[in-house]
Amino acid sequence: MKDGLRIHGTFNFRRFRCGVLMEERTVPNLIVDSGYAAVAGLIIQTGSTAPMAYLAIGTSTAAVASSDTTLYAECTTGGGQRALATLSRVTSDVTNDTARLVKTFSFTTTSGYDVSEAGVFNTVTTSSGTMLCRQIFTPIPVFNTDTLEITYNLDID
Repeated sequence: MKDGLRIHGTFNFRRFRCGVLMEERTVPNLIVDSGYAAVAGLIIQTGSTAPMAYLAIGTSTAAVASSDTTLYAECTTGGGQRALATLSRVTSDVTNDTARLVKTFSFTTTSGYDVSEAGVFNTVTTSSGTMLCRQIFTPIPVFNTDTLEITYNLDID
């Protein structure tokens, strides 16, 4: 019998070049203060009730803090802009206890990006919305025609 409720998330990144898997890594994330408040609001349908359905990436390596509300250097062009993910529920511990977001970013920028931060949001608009989580990591270099598949799992246990 569980006596508490805990939420935690992980990002899985898979970088492809010409269809070949070049790199894969998984990193945990920090659920930020606004994210906890949004989850509580979603449970009782009050406050910020829009689903956390959008993945965003950026290039900042500024430390993650629970008070963060945005990515520090979010990508807004070249195929790296915030986007609606494919949403599903999967089983980690008990049936359907994990929310899953999946998005593949296809880059069109000739100068490339060093992707080093990611977050989950409840809107596609970069200037508004609520952030669920943020994480920084060792940069993942992406260039024109590369793809970066991101799977975010939010496990409730």
